[in-house]
Amino acid sequence: MTGRGDRPALAILLMCLVSLIFSVQDAVSRYLGAHYPPVLIVMLRYWFFALFVIVLAARHPGGLRAALRPRHPWLQIARGLLLVFEIVVMLFAFVNLGLVESHAVFIAHPLIIVALSGPVLGERVGWRRWAAVGVGFLGILIILQPGVRVFSPWAALPLLSALMFAVYVLMTRMVSAGDGANVSLFWTGIAGAAGITVVGIGQIQALAPADWLPMAVLCVTGFVGHYLLIRAYSLAEASSLQPYSYTQLIWVSLIGLLFLGETVGLNVILGMVIIAAAGLFTWWRERQVKLQAPAG
Repeated sequence: MTGRGDRPALAILLMCLVSLIFSVQDAVSRYLGAHYPPVLIVMLRYWFFALFVIVLAARHPGGLRAALRPRHPWLQIARGLLLVFEIVVMLFAFVNLGLVESHAVFIAHPLIIVALSGPVLGERVGWRRWAAVGVGFLGILIILQPGVRVFSPWAALPLLSALMFAVYVLMTRMVSAGDGANVSLFWTGIAGAAGITVVGIGQIQALAPADWLPMAVLCVTGFVGHYLLIRAYSLAEASSLQPYSYTQLIWVSLIGLLFLGETVGLNVILGMVIIAAAGLFTWWRERQVKLQAPAG
């Protein structure tokens, strides 16, 4: 029988597995997005995701009635819409820029969260974390190499996606005071599915028989990934698991290089390492600040 002391270890294992599952999901999204409108792929994926959150909410104490009565309805709808369109933007980046390079820039989102947490949430950010943010954006410049190579407009997409995701996270923090995680997850799926359907229903088309399996894999990995993520967060604090989410960079790089024929320049590798190191430092510093804060 698993003891309580083993739960953090299990949570870490689940987090690494989730990173692998989401990497496979991104690779399948890239394949499908190259053959069909990205909005269509995200719409089909979100229909399945909406079914998942409805079933999950129905099984939670209070059922669907509780999920349908959030404390912050407009914020919940806004964050759900923001996330689904962030996924569309990132899918365009996957198709036009590549999986590895897109993720190399997107991993800057924790630094953007730190930069925005002051003006948006009123949180105090010390000079050390501001310095880490600056170092992280230096890493982005190393990856994009403005002024050194011809700048592709597609290169702006993962940065835009990182900004959108950072705002989504901050909005999630704002609603967390009044709404539980199950309510927020429910509205993430429902609002996102409704918003992407309005935009994508006009682009609906039949998938080729050979693409039904990749589409099924996309839907199942989304369902399993989110379920295991919820499970991991139930076993350990989210902040303690954050460093292990960076293992997705390893999986994405391996998948891109071995299966998608992508190439990675030294500038991308260097920039990726700098951004990840800056992100890990901000996580460490945030934990130190919390530990030093007086109890009460």
